[in-house]
Amino acid sequence: MKEANVIRSLSALAHEARLRVFRALVVAGQKGLTPSALAEQLGVAPNALSFHLKELAHA
Repeated sequence: MKEANVIRSLSALAHEARLRVFRALVVAGQKGLTPSALAEQLGVAPNALSFHLKELAHA
């Protein structure tokens, strides 16, 4: 993996909400979570969750 890709990936996790989303998805494992369940579990507004999921997907 190129250093630029590693830096981009790690920097996406440097935001508190994105790190919480990532951790919740890792814990959920293969069964995953629906966006509404994830937003409720984390206490994040759906539009904010959508933004953070987009940022993680792009990283």
